[in-house]
Amino acid sequence: MTASAQFAGTAAPAAKPRLWNTSFFLLWQGQLVSALGDAVYAIALGFWVLQKTGSTAVMGTLMAASTLPRVAIAPFAGVLVDRLDRKWILVAMDAVRGFFVVLVGVAAFTGHVQVWMVLVAGIVISIASAFFNPAVGSALPDIVPTGSILRANSAFALLQTGSGVVGSAAGGFLYQLLGAPLMFLANGISYLVAAVASLPVHVPKVRHETPEFRFFHDLKAGLTFVWQYRGIRNMVLTAGALNFFAVLGITLLLPLFQRTPGLGSAGYGIVMAALTGGMFAGFLFTSMRHIAYRRRFLIFFFCGCGSMACAAGLPLWLSVPMMAALAAGFGAANAVVNSFLNATLQTAVPQNLRGKVFSLIGTIAGGLTPIAFAAAGGLAEVLPLRPLIAAAFAVTLLSFVPLAFSPPTRRLINYDPATSTLEDIR
Repeated sequence: MTASAQFAGTAAPAAKPRLWNTSFFLLWQGQLVSALGDAVYAIALGFWVLQKTGSTAVMGTLMAASTLPRVAIAPFAGVLVDRLDRKWILVAMDAVRGFFVVLVGVAAFTGHVQVWMVLVAGIVISIASAFFNPAVGSALPDIVPTGSILRANSAFALLQTGSGVVGSAAGGFLYQLLGAPLMFLANGISYLVAAVASLPVHVPKVRHETPEFRFFHDLKAGLTFVWQYRGIRNMVLTAGALNFFAVLGITLLLPLFQRTPGLGSAGYGIVMAALTGGMFAGFLFTSMRHIAYRRRFLIFFFCGCGSMACAAGLPLWLSVPMMAALAAGFGAANAVVNSFLNATLQTAVPQNLRGKVFSLIGTIAGGLTPIAFAAAGGLAEVLPLRPLIAAAFAVTLLSFVPLAFSPPTRRLINYDPATSTLEDIR
């Protein structure tokens, strides 16, 4: 038995729908609302914590504590995602997140909100995301045609980046105009709206070769799959290093803007809007263009290098227009990279392993993210921000370059389901 046959799984019989079918549209529409709320909430939370405590270390610690639960439980959550009804996971996790963020918003309105309350809400959101994210990634290939997976991922990402353009551009101004309480409450309501929108969504159930649920056996199957294919393994380990230094650099941009005369919260909003606007353009490109599989790695590699070079230049010019231009380039190139990677994995990974594999990939690639948040806050207290941010992004560029010399990684990004097999990425 070949490795690809060993891991093969089948879904319950279902006709493959067109891309913009009812289920995909409802899921897309619901997440549009919550993505807009998230973009505004993230900015409000960052400025609120700095205003409340005056400490970048507290900000970094809060972000780390809010991320750690998702990273820690993601592999276990992925096993359950592959066994439970994925539609109800989507509904329940949005409802849970909405309930807790609404509570924070109400507490803020009444003047009783404390840092520990925001921390608890962040932990709950993190745990819910550990289930929600692999459920979405696993479900998308089952509700759209195989040949449209790249377009579906790009369309789904467009709503997040498009919301980010609006939310990031308006976030700084809204914080000054409305304040944190109303912005917290709006994000909580957006999650509840997304939960309701997901109720009519139809996601085919997965039929397993072994109907009995053996938790640790399933967990091991996902880990084995990720580790035995060098293309996937190399990409995931590289992503872990990239994410650590990129998160460190991005986290430090907010205090850089806050501490630099002439930038401030409004300037931060403009640059973040340019970043998400660039991402929107990148995802729009991949959603509208058919890109031959054999050319994808070349585009992937040059976009990866270009995105990190733009990011490294951000702290070198303390000018909002120049920083916005670099942020737009960073976002556009990064969007292309992520589109290719996500579409490839969703195509190559067997259906009955997607939840486990995507969760494991998220854990391995993002496992150092909480440390990056904490490190960013601590380093910002003792080191100058501009060289620290530039150095962090420069390391991401140096970490990405070796992928050019990895044939399995090249074959992974160029993976064509019509002509390739899993053996090609060993």
